Amino acid sequence: MSPVRSCSRTACRQPAVFTLTYVYADSTAVLGPLATYVEPHCYDLCAEHAERLTAPRGWEVVRLPSEAVSPSGDDLEALANAVREAARPTPAAGEPVGQAVEVGRRGHLRVLKSAQPNRER
Repeated sequence: MSPVRSCSRTACRQPAVFTLTYVYADSTAVLGPLATYVEPHCYDLCAEHAERLTAPRGWEVVRLPSEAVSPSGDDLEALANAVREAARPTPAAGEPVGQAVEVGRRGHLRVLKSAQPNRER
């Protein structure tokens, strides 16, 4: 068996470069980059058949970009900021921060007990 997938059209031996999927609920045919693996109810098409693709009357054809678009510097900076923000620890609601006393240890685990705040009455 050849590792290169061929076009799903009858008698076409060209290598597939696009995957066609139908979204019946929206009456839409979606033509995008070749899927990473073969999926049922999807059709792999060569460049020629993908270019000539037409949809049934009343249906819309959505053509997704086939080339990977490299992210811009702003996109990368926004992603880095989002990762930093997600990694920042947030204190749990109602839990005092930094007010615990270690009462025991087992290996690398510690047992902590919340310290009672000093309240003057």
